[in-house]
Amino acid sequence: QVQLVESGGGLVQAGGSLRLSCAASGRTFSGFAMGWFRQAPGKEREFVARITWSGGVTYYSDSVKGRFTISRDNAKNTVYLQMNSLKPEDTAVYYCAGGRAEIIYNIAEYDYWGQGTQVTVSS
Repeated sequence: QVQLVESGGGLVQAGGSLRLSCAASGRTFSGFAMGWFRQAPGKEREFVARITWSGGVTYYSDSVKGRFTISRDNAKNTVYLQMNSLKPEDTAVYYCAGGRAEIIYNIAEYDYWGQGTQVTVSS
């Protein structure tokens, strides 16, 4: 019943910034914890950031901490990932995920996934 659509990806030079958005269609984000993941060619999908339903608690992977910021606007049914100081190793397809919980610790508990948006960072 819930469909997630990512947008905002593209090509950027190292040191630049991008802002990804994840919008829900067919339903709202009401009661959903949300997360961002990424997958580079030939690699496993990895965790990037998560945010609780209330938006009061966030958590980041060590590789992006201090550079990326996850936020949400529940009134707009949208989750964001602000990416600053981008590095070539950030190049990947970025996925938005959600689940009906205040907070989600395990990837298996994310029931809904977007199709992904490509982020390419050149040196």
